[in-house]
Amino acid sequence: MYDGIVQELIDELGRLPGVGPKSAQRIAFHILQTPSFDVSRLSELLREVRERVRFCEICGNVSEQETCAICRDPRRTPALICVVEDAKDVAAIERTREFRGLYHVLGGAISPIAGIGPDDLRITQLMSRLADGTVQEVIIATNPNLEGEATATYLSRLLTTLQITVSRLASGLPVGGDLEYADEVTLGRAFEGRRAL
Repeated sequence: MYDGIVQELIDELGRLPGVGPKSAQRIAFHILQTPSFDVSRLSELLREVRERVRFCEICGNVSEQETCAICRDPRRTPALICVVEDAKDVAAIERTREFRGLYHVLGGAISPIAGIGPDDLRITQLMSRLADGTVQEVIIATNPNLEGEATATYLSRLLTTLQITVSRLASGLPVGGDLEYADEVTLGRAFEGRRAL
C-alpha cells in the first residue's frame, strides 16, 4: 500500500497479537503525525524489556529479578497455589485482591492442534513444587476454552495421586449479565457451580 519503510512499519506492527492491518496503520500514522510522540523512549523501553525482564525461576511469572515479587512476599500463603496459563493471568487475578496464595504459570495450555503437549508446559516444575508437602490446595485457573479444559483435566488427573485438594475456578454468568443472552455452555456451568445461599 505504502512506499518502503512506512509499509514495513505497518507490517511489523501488524505482527503484534491483537493488532490487525487497520490498527497497525493507525498506530504507524500516529507515530508519524504526532510531533510529541517519543519514538526514542519507546524503542529504549522495548530494548530494556528484552534485556531486563525474565521469568521467575519459581513460578514462571515475569520479573526483573530471579524470583518475582509475589514469590518473595512472606505474607503470601505457601499452602495455596493457583495454576494459570500465562503471566497476564496472574495480573488479572491480582487485580481482584481476593487471592493471597502463590502462583504457577504453565506457559500455555495443552493444544494438540498447535502441537503443544504436557511436556511443552511447566508441569514438571509444578510437580517439583508440590513434592515437599507444603502445598495443601491447587486451584486450576486455566481459561474456560477447549485448550484450558484439556489442561485442567490433565492436571486434575495428575494431581489426584497426591494428598492435595484440587479445585477449579467457578465459571458461569457474569455479574450484571442477562440470562437470555447467556450461551448454553455458560448457563450449564452456572447450574453446575451453583451454591446454597
